Amino acid sequence: MRPSDSPAGTAATPTIAPEFRDGTLDDVDALVALVESAYRGDASRGGWTTEADILDGQRTDHEAVREIVTDPSGRLLVAERDGRIIACCQLEHRGDHAYFGMFAVRPGLQGGGLGRAVMAEAERFVREAWGATEMHMTVISAREELIAWYERRGYRRTGRTSPFPYGDERFGIPRRDDLEFELLVKELAAPGVSPA
Repeated sequence: MRPSDSPAGTAATPTIAPEFRDGTLDDVDALVALVESAYRGDASRGGWTTEADILDGQRTDHEAVREIVTDPSGRLLVAERDGRIIACCQLEHRGDHAYFGMFAVRPGLQGGGLGRAVMAEAERFVREAWGATEMHMTVISAREELIAWYERRGYRRTGRTSPFPYGDERFGIPRRDDLEFELLVKELAAPGVSPA
């Protein structure tokens, strides 16, 4: 499945707006399973966000998710439908900007607008609750298709890179030796101001 911006694409059926809430320690098992299903192993190939061709091993673990859920400077935003977690993202308050990470959408629901809805809610929250003027994220630079999707959402490539943590299996086991992260940034409109 490929990402799509229009009904004419190969996207899944458009989704009904999910309910949003903060993740809790009771959600850790479900969140780890969601993130792993979106990025690793054969299950991840059901969506287009898979990293299975460039990384083996885990994408996250219970300890990392627990740390995000309990971090007082952040929020783990959960999207659910009918009581089932279907997407999530990490938000971290970093002064005048916010960091967006651990973004995952259940593979069978990718391509129908759910990811866009989660990003819109994340951006709304950091603007209104934290007064953030920018959203930052890091993406593996080899993920050109994913970066292009973020660019269509208003994020821009900065050319600023940081090394992939080779040798630290908490972040996965690389299948190639040229991985690095690139910083993407989006300017956020002030609360109550519609973007141009």
